Amino acid sequence: MISEPKVTWRTHYALGVLAIIYIFNYIDRLVVSILIEPIKLEFGVSDTMIGLLSGVAFALFYTVFGLPVGRLSDRIGRKPVIVIACIAWSGMTMLCGVATSFAMLLLFRIGVAVGEAGGSAPSVAMVSQLYPARLRSRALSVFLMGPAIGAVVGLGFGGWVAELYGWRWAFIIIGAPGVLLGGILALTVKEPKALDDVEDSESETHEPFFKTILILLNTPSYGLIVAAGSIAAIAGYAIGTWNPSFLIRSHDLSLQEAGFLMGVGGGLVSAVGTLCCGAMTDRMTASNSGWQLGTALLGTALSIPFGLLFFLWPDGTAFFLGNMPVPTAFLFYLGFAFFGIWWAVPCFGAMSCLIPAKRLAQATALFFMGTTLIGVGLGPLIVGVLSDYFRVTIGDEALRYALSSCIALLLLPCLCLAIAIPRYRREVDDKATEAPFKPATA
Repeated sequence: MISEPKVTWRTHYALGVLAIIYIFNYIDRLVVSILIEPIKLEFGVSDTMIGLLSGVAFALFYTVFGLPVGRLSDRIGRKPVIVIACIAWSGMTMLCGVATSFAMLLLFRIGVAVGEAGGSAPSVAMVSQLYPARLRSRALSVFLMGPAIGAVVGLGFGGWVAELYGWRWAFIIIGAPGVLLGGILALTVKEPKALDDVEDSESETHEPFFKTILILLNTPSYGLIVAAGSIAAIAGYAIGTWNPSFLIRSHDLSLQEAGFLMGVGGGLVSAVGTLCCGAMTDRMTASNSGWQLGTALLGTALSIPFGLLFFLWPDGTAFFLGNMPVPTAFLFYLGFAFFGIWWAVPCFGAMSCLIPAKRLAQATALFFMGTTLIGVGLGPLIVGVLSDYFRVTIGDEALRYALSSCIALLLLPCLCLAIAIPRYRREVDDKATEAPFKPATA
């Protein structure tokens, strides 16, 4: 039998610490996006090389280390892996600020990727263990506000620091808090016990690596969930990386103005969208388990027209915030920011219902491998290559059409989710019938 975890103030505290760490995970990852233009100016590199820095190089090393670290966390515990990873990626972010060449900057960004490979998957697995299934999507939505709030600080604050003190200080100042957060997690948070069935044997807990992979990939709806997230991440990371440059080039905003709008405006709306998605998913799933992925399909489909309107709307000002012009196109981006993140929370929640705790970090790591290798790896690079290609015929508006080309890709995750929903519903409903929950004892 499976016991539901008991939810106390310590549960919420642990979630809060993990959520803050994940915010800084994304701050350190995203800050390079607002620094693209000054980095290009100092080192004299092309958009394709920037795509390599922010995309492929990061993604390859994140992917190579992600699954082994996820497997390690399933064996020795999630908390120690997260602590070491947080301190490591934060230190590497600070070192980016002292890079004296593009090659050195690339090397330090690879270090950030290796560190962050040990943060995301173990954290999702730990949050999933902290809360029962009926509250899990809401808990994950709080945790997964990391990308949205990370955009607020990484783009908004990072752009402000870069404008006043230069891009190097932006890396140093933003990287420093993570070292402290790693210590706070180590000293004040207790890791939850595994919730696997008591009949699970020690040999199953330490099953061979390839056996684990085959079991995960043979779970019918799991492969479709990974595919949906990976393809959605191409558009998500491409847009997140290049949006500030798009506003600077196509709408004549300054570095600080672009960072403020994308970070504070878009980031806060994404955070609200994430929370709404989590609450709606838990509410709808209570009556029909298929809504666990149905909300992901709904949000992703609604984001497509908003994204196209944002990139294709002509230059023009809707209103001013003080002396800062707000482009009319940016109003459509707010709709995209609200719905464009809806694929994440339901997918993570679905995996926590499908996969037993002893494999959950590895399953999550495999999902992150897809979203990172394909999304982070290809998204920024594809846009960089298309921008350089279109520049020959389109000129300064090349980035606009390179970005709008990525929006059409969101039709593919919609298709994957539509196919996955009935399969997921059968798997989860059968599992609930065979292994009902029993209340946890005090």
